[in-house]
Amino acid sequence: MAAGKYTVVTRTAASQAAALAALALLVIAVALPAFASRSLIQDMFFILTMLTLAQFWNLLAGYGGLVSVGQQAFVGLGAYMLFGGAILWGVNPVAGLLLSGVFALLLAIPMAFFAFRLQGAYFAIGTWVVAEVVRLSVAQWKAVGGGTGTSLPRDARDAMWGVEWIETIFDTRASAARDILAYWLALALVVATIGGIYLFLRTKRGLALAALRDNVEAARSVGVDSARMKWLVFLVAAFGTGIAGGLIFMQNGRISPDSAFSIIDWTAFVIFIVVIGGIGTIEGPIVGVLVFFALQTLLADFGAWYLMVLGGVGIAVMLFSPGGLWGLVSGRTGIELFPIRRRLNRRD
Repeated sequence: MAAGKYTVVTRTAASQAAALAALALLVIAVALPAFASRSLIQDMFFILTMLTLAQFWNLLAGYGGLVSVGQQAFVGLGAYMLFGGAILWGVNPVAGLLLSGVFALLLAIPMAFFAFRLQGAYFAIGTWVVAEVVRLSVAQWKAVGGGTGTSLPRDARDAMWGVEWIETIFDTRASAARDILAYWLALALVVATIGGIYLFLRTKRGLALAALRDNVEAARSVGVDSARMKWLVFLVAAFGTGIAGGLIFMQNGRISPDSAFSIIDWTAFVIFIVVIGGIGTIEGPIVGVLVFFALQTLLADFGAWYLMVLGGVGIAVMLFSPGGLWGLVSGRTGIELFPIRRRLNRRD
């Protein structure tokens, strides 16, 4: 077989159509505040931020094999650093998002040093223990409200970059303008997250990460540095999760240790989203977050029954479709919206 007669491709007809559809949806999403209600903007913000958290957890567990149940540590610390920057140092909250990511990254270094010495369930428990230690430590930080929490200062909210411009353009109140700003930032973050993860997975390092997930020993035998790849994935996920945490509580305007470090809101729900959508795929969390939002909207008024239904759905999906809902669709149709596998195509 002559090598010159073949080319290596990853794109498919479905992925090309999906790219065009995604571009059209992105244009609509950017323009959404011009004609959507404030409640819809808030709902979209929730979907986008949860999708971001889910994509980063999926990068950890679905591609890196690192099943962490301590991601709330990065959400909470990222949020608190944004508030601390605004209250103590006068940092604009929008710029404070960078502080959120950087301090989450700094936390991830000692956390990884400790957790990477553990395997399997011990790794998961270890990350949760670290998250609890961080929560208890932050609860002693009196400058940002201690155990009761605090609100973002009014002057910091009023000074957010872009708010005055949005008020003028859309002729709306400051509170609604802040929601629009947060929504646009969430949209930019989720696009950067999905695009960045997809591009990374198509590189040689992305292939190495997939090899580690499938078979650690086999990957090592062909020269893949497993330790370096795990560190890379863990630090990247921490940075992005920290930014998402800062953005969530910037939009909320109030923070407390219990809400910022909630294992249910920022880890359990995120795991649910990834598992029911399809772990180890980019499409899975997208499907999962839509299902999760629909269930939350329909069942949130039913109290404990809401959580029981979520648990039941999660168990049913794991039993009857271990690859998640997207895995079920992809397995039957062969459709890949974010193809990573390389194929040989014969030149004409």
